[in-house]
Amino acid sequence: MTDNPTRPSGYHTTHRADGTTVVTLHGEIDVVAVLVLRTALDALAAGPEPDLVLDLRTVSFIDCSGLGMLCRTRNRIRSRHGRLRLVPPDEAFLRLLRRTGLNGAFELSRASDGPVAVAALSKAG
Repeated sequence: MTDNPTRPSGYHTTHRADGTTVVTLHGEIDVVAVLVLRTALDALAAGPEPDLVLDLRTVSFIDCSGLGMLCRTRNRIRSRHGRLRLVPPDEAFLRLLRRTGLNGAFELSRASDGPVAVAALSKAG
């Protein structure tokens, strides 16, 4: 179940569920948000074999700096033999990934029951 919640920032909340770190991103993920988020995500990706879910369902906008941050996080986690999953907010985000050539770059999930259910993906895959 859910344990170890952290204080929310303006752009994300983080908690651990069933051994997986779930980060729920909020609002607009632009160059300003990336300055805060990059540090937090780098710390979460720093351990051996990190297991991270980024829940993007409450993201209303993401620009190229936000996409770059997602790629940076993916690369850092892969280099540590970890796993990163994204929960996309909507079909528009999937189109954005296709148009930018990133459609195969991320493991995607369409969980519908919230971040705790998203963490259960680590058990399935």
